[in-house]
Amino acid sequence: MTNGNAEEQQLSVTVVGGPTVVIDLGGLRFVTDPTFDAADSSYSMGPVELRKLEAPALTPDELGPVAAVLLSHDQHPDNLDGAGRAFLKTVPLVLTTEQSAERVGGTGLAPWAEHVLERPGGGQVVVTAVPAQHGPAGTEQMLGAVTGFFLSGEGLPTVYVSGDNVSLDPVRELAQRVDHDGIDLAVLHVGAAQLAPFGPTLLSMTAEQGAEAAELLGARRVLAVHTEGWAHFTEGADAVAESFTKAGSIRRLVVGDEGARLAV
Repeated sequence: MTNGNAEEQQLSVTVVGGPTVVIDLGGLRFVTDPTFDAADSSYSMGPVELRKLEAPALTPDELGPVAAVLLSHDQHPDNLDGAGRAFLKTVPLVLTTEQSAERVGGTGLAPWAEHVLERPGGGQVVVTAVPAQHGPAGTEQMLGAVTGFFLSGEGLPTVYVSGDNVSLDPVRELAQRVDHDGIDLAVLHVGAAQLAPFGPTLLSMTAEQGAEAAELLGARRVLAVHTEGWAHFTEGADAVAESFTKAGSIRRLVVGDEGARLAV
């Protein structure tokens, strides 16, 4: 994967697998939550074992020059695995939570803080940290801090990346802060992630919540990720399509083959 005509193509996306997406915006390339380990990898976390089912569609060497990694959090391997951690050391900038930055390096952003990147052809992309809630209220101490991201710039499409989030409150707050015209692309971590030791507790949005989030944001297009590739994702692409169809929002969904770049 190379830059190609990234500066001419204002916005395109490439799904790598799990939560990992390449976002080309205004001549800059961003990678979300890098997970590049092989299929059948497993990770022990106390009483929990996570199992990766699918290999990534692209390797780090195939990504081309990357301006920044948008890391929602580092504490769970389905958002940052071993190969993803190695990848962080090769990129010029990692934007993440303040807590994760202390552990993996990079720049930590408090909720609603901004980081400005200069575009190669002039102009800027502003990355704003958006709050996220990984589990039910009261579990923040156990699950750790998570952030979403909002990308904007003069003359550019706007992009929201939810990170692992189960609450629509941050979505509503973002909707109140942005232009009333809505958001051009919402990259939503859905998949209704669950782990046996925690029973029915949700650790990421359901497909139904994703459709509601899209409506709240006035999102023109939606890319649903975090639905495939790991054993603890309980809702896949079919559930997403069903929920968006039921909500009358199926036209919003961006669907493409993993590893293929798609203009938005």
